[in-house]
Amino acid sequence: MDPLPVGMTRAAVWTGTGVDIRTVALPDVGEGETLVRVRLATVCGSDLHTVAGRRPAPVPSVLGHEAVGEVVAVGANGSADVGQRVVWSVTVTCGQCIRCRSGRTAKCLAVRKVGHEPFDGDWSLSGSYAEHILLPAGTTVVPVPETLPDTVASPAACATATVMAALERVGDLAGRRVLICGAGMLGVTAAAACTEAGAHAYTTDIDHKRLEVARHFGGLPDPGGPVDVALDFSGSSAAIASMLTRLDIGAVLVLAGTVLPSPPVPIDPEVIVRQWLTITGVHNYEPRHLRSAVEFLDRTRDTYPWAAVVSEPVGFDAVAAALTSAPTGKLRMSVAL
Repeated sequence: MDPLPVGMTRAAVWTGTGVDIRTVALPDVGEGETLVRVRLATVCGSDLHTVAGRRPAPVPSVLGHEAVGEVVAVGANGSADVGQRVVWSVTVTCGQCIRCRSGRTAKCLAVRKVGHEPFDGDWSLSGSYAEHILLPAGTTVVPVPETLPDTVASPAACATATVMAALERVGDLAGRRVLICGAGMLGVTAAAACTEAGAHAYTTDIDHKRLEVARHFGGLPDPGGPVDVALDFSGSSAAIASMLTRLDIGAVLVLAGTVLPSPPVPIDPEVIVRQWLTITGVHNYEPRHLRSAVEFLDRTRDTYPWAAVVSEPVGFDAVAAALTSAPTGKLRMSVAL
């Protein structure tokens, strides 16, 4: 391929029916903004859902929100340094609204999201399936230690940070019985985090191959019986209904997988009251969770085989194939940009 003219980059644009590789002018970097040269992006399940027609998204748009890259330009008052290898948050927040001031920036009233914005709007390079991404002011940018490979660091921006947010809702895990439903990237990460915290991480999934993967991350076979904590990453209403029957006195159920319309789950209020149960949800995450995600992955880099669950990167021109094919024996496809 011929080299691009100076000041240009390439982006994989989702058109609603396919992916077009387009040449795009690099934007000017304004106050508080950061321009990043994307090194590697992993393919989250939500992007697969978009391409499969299960999840709405702006058309056209640049998808992708799990990635790692190198800072190439920083505007005035920016929060990163040129040359740093970084990951960045899914959410871009205003920092001023009532939700931001209350500490719930994940639900900012003016929230914008990496990989979820229209290509023909005022933020064209908003997704990670591009050679460059512009991170607006309000994006959390976290440096990546040299000890973490790109394939291990990339999922921090969605899967790992979401798990950190979910576990924060539970509190101390030491000695507790934890039921984890769904052994995809989030469930496997939760198994590792719970095990590291001293919990018994019982992991379930309808896919036996995924359960085998989870075993390498501390996931234990489910013995049945009552549990102190239940974490749902499956989004299955039937699975959630079953988990409700397993909650012991004072147990906590955290829902994080239901991000598409699903059948309702019946709940008996008397059971909630008499058993002192807590049911809570997590969607997106706070800046501290992204920082914790990077620290967790680095801390456990020699404990768990993180690199083994991410595919060998395909080239940028193969983004379309990565979005339409399941990674054989892996939990994440990856694209080198």
